Amino acid sequence: MLALENIEVIYSDVILVLKGVSLAVTEGRIVALLGANGAGKTTTLKAISGLLKTELGEVTDGSIEFEDKRIDQESPEEIVKMGIVQVLEGRPLFEQLTVEENIRVGAYSRKDTTAIKKDMEHIYQYFPALAAMRHRISGYLSGGERQMLVMGRGLMARPKLMLLDEPSLGLSPALVKEIFRIIKRINEEQNTSILLVEQNAAVALSISDHAYVMENGRIVMEGPSAKLRENEDIKEFYLGLSQVGKRKSYRDVKHYRRRKRWLS
Repeated sequence: MLALENIEVIYSDVILVLKGVSLAVTEGRIVALLGANGAGKTTTLKAISGLLKTELGEVTDGSIEFEDKRIDQESPEEIVKMGIVQVLEGRPLFEQLTVEENIRVGAYSRKDTTAIKKDMEHIYQYFPALAAMRHRISGYLSGGERQMLVMGRGLMARPKLMLLDEPSLGLSPALVKEIFRIIKRINEEQNTSILLVEQNAAVALSISDHAYVMENGRIVMEGPSAKLRENEDIKEFYLGLSQVGKRKSYRDVKHYRRRKRWLS
């Protein structure tokens, strides 16, 4: 459904961020992209959605194809119309608008008024908390409520592929569990493909079908999520567990990073 082939991304004509990234998303699947801050995960999503252009970024090599059509030179508006929607990190809202008005903004490219109203009620089924506050000014929402709202707004565009950027960031464990339960439900009930960027490797691997690990602008590991959950390097470095279930020390982490460089 989505294929990135050896893409490179440069910001401001000088800063090389992505260095030959290749990954794929199969229709109807959840794919996780894992890595630490600064690894290039968000840049990868923005390369797909076309939002690089708003930040002086550019895909300078390689290609991005969606449903067999090359999209890396398309505008963000055209990419949305094709069926790709990015839910941004930081949960940006139109804070002076109500919850319901924010949700309606997600359907700005649609003209089917009756279907829009039906889809809004469907959003409220996924996020009952939003239904109870549909007339509340969105600037007063909590972090978890904002995450629900940006996801609901994205769903109003009826995406074939949803790009989720750090949905667990800053949320309590209970809210993280609820948000990821809803993500899995959306994937299963609507057959919406999802590319999920996360630092919380444990929760991302628990719901995804396939996963990629990114470091310093490169993919360093990939495989079925179930297999990666059992990989000793993933356990040690991304899940923070040693073979006996104890967290590793900083000295051990440095040793692991050196070992990664040697192996590559």
